[in-house]
Amino acid sequence: MTTRASAQACCAGGSAITPGRLLKNEQFLVGLQLRTASVIGSFDANARFRGPAAGTSEWDFEQDLFATLRVLTRAQLSLLVPVLESSRRSPNTGREFGGGFGDLNFGARYDFLWAHDSPYIPGIAGLAGVTLPTGRAPEAAHLPLGSDATGIGAWQANLGLALEQAFGAWLLDLTALAARRSERRIGTLHSQLGTRFSAIAALGYVLSGDLSLALGATYTTEGNSAINGQEVAGTMHRSLELAGFGVWSPSNVWRVQWSVFLDPPLDGLGQNQLTTTGASVALLRTFL
Repeated sequence: MTTRASAQACCAGGSAITPGRLLKNEQFLVGLQLRTASVIGSFDANARFRGPAAGTSEWDFEQDLFATLRVLTRAQLSLLVPVLESSRRSPNTGREFGGGFGDLNFGARYDFLWAHDSPYIPGIAGLAGVTLPTGRAPEAAHLPLGSDATGIGAWQANLGLALEQAFGAWLLDLTALAARRSERRIGTLHSQLGTRFSAIAALGYVLSGDLSLALGATYTTEGNSAINGQEVAGTMHRSLELAGFGVWSPSNVWRVQWSVFLDPPLDGLGQNQLTTTGASVALLRTFL
């Protein structure tokens, strides 16, 4: 029981590609995740934080259906289907609400070593994923504030490496991810977002056989965008997210995962990036 709960503290904190991850004795899972976030400001190109302009607001909502299947003893494949909504307000346009299906995500994980295999060598897993541009790109939005945009308008490929190790009731997870997006056409222009790198650290603690908690941080940096093959200076992105996670396992086949998160609104901690705070909760049904 302790092993099951401690692994899930890491799973909730370090699952960068999908919120669903199988434990060693699980063959399949399905789940639903609800997420909401409020924009509390933004960082400009000089990494200065600014609060929201007077009369403006933004609330974002997300519902994710996901499933994970074990295909080999150490390999699992995942699918995530997001539905997104956004409520935005400005003094000029008033409030608007839009949404729709987002970008589909397929993920894969291969555990070369598990966290409990050795007291000295950490668990090592390879991560891969691809995101399809099935959502509505920002330039295709119909509403004035773009609240009906639900995707980035490009293919995205992810590669990563995850390390994790257990120390009694503690579990440490370190994950590194790289993401590359395809070029897309906006009118007569060809645009491409910069390569994105993310570093994720999570530390979990088992309170009991059924309950575990974790704290985590995600730092992301993204290179300058390019227009018609030319890099545009000053368009890079940086962000830091702090989060708390919890996992409750009332039985061997049900799990509840939740989180609260915040982008610290302090100068220097972000660049060209909205700052948000919010929460999520997920219900998972597993099959042994």
